[in-house]
Amino acid sequence: MAEPKPPRMLALVLAILVIVAGAVGAGVLYYENHKYQTSAPLTVQIGDNVTVNYIGIFGSSPQVGRVFDTSYYSVATNNLTWPKAIGYTGRGPSPSNYTPLPVAVGPNVPSGGYTFKNWTFGSVVTGFWKGLIGLPGNQTRYITVPPSQGYGLANQSCFVSQPLSYSLPVTAALSVSAFSALFPGVSHLAGTEFTDPTYRWTDYIVSVNATSIVYSNLATLGWSASPQGWPVVVTNLTTTTITLTNQLSATNAGLVGGSISGSGVCGSTSFIVSQVNLATGTYVEDFNEDVVGQTLIFAVVVEQIFPPS
Repeated sequence: MAEPKPPRMLALVLAILVIVAGAVGAGVLYYENHKYQTSAPLTVQIGDNVTVNYIGIFGSSPQVGRVFDTSYYSVATNNLTWPKAIGYTGRGPSPSNYTPLPVAVGPNVPSGGYTFKNWTFGSVVTGFWKGLIGLPGNQTRYITVPPSQGYGLANQSCFVSQPLSYSLPVTAALSVSAFSALFPGVSHLAGTEFTDPTYRWTDYIVSVNATSIVYSNLATLGWSASPQGWPVVVTNLTTTTITLTNQLSATNAGLVGGSISGSGVCGSTSFIVSQVNLATGTYVEDFNEDVVGQTLIFAVVVEQIFPPS
């Protein structure tokens, strides 16, 4: 498989990848011989089991160049050289959490993988294992994986449109159980003041009876909070209604994310703001996994090659 050419806009990032991935991936490569050994270096073939160190970065989307996954501790802990994607989650705080990825090279791998040479080898996306074919050990190679050979196209049902502006009542009544769930630890006494956990303004309990609690949001015009990670401002205030406006612009699309409570959408409670339309006063929450629908670039180093027995 010919080595793909990285996009021009990633030339500088990938130049750094050459140096760093080569350094962190250096080590002694262990080979097991193919049945018929030759003098040529052992290279990855379909049916082999390999262990691979890698750095995965976005090759498309506004997050282009950001790391979404890596097996290197040195990359995971270096956010200056290796800025992370919104959905990035590390493997843990210890270097021991970062080990090469065992990969079964080829299609039709059992869903749970299988154990071989004390490793559990599993499946990866098609473009990843195909890009390993022909690669010898201890060499950095770039694998470009389009959506068709990666995580597929985005599921349109996982996009949710939201208004940029929305309203809250100044005074609201909740059942005692609902109040306790929304404001855990707050005393059920009339006259109690407490900090709203979402908007950080002061709330005030107006009255309490056996079945309900009435409270007021003591918001002020111009009040700013960041319940989702970006500013939301009180843009209008009446005796009955608080109007809040998300401070988002088209330049934020693809670069900010948030989360919701409950069961979420498409099985996820996290989203990325994929679109902001000031003309319609809406923004779109994308609950697809962030790698879905994107071109991905992997800098890989094969550490071990285990041909089939």
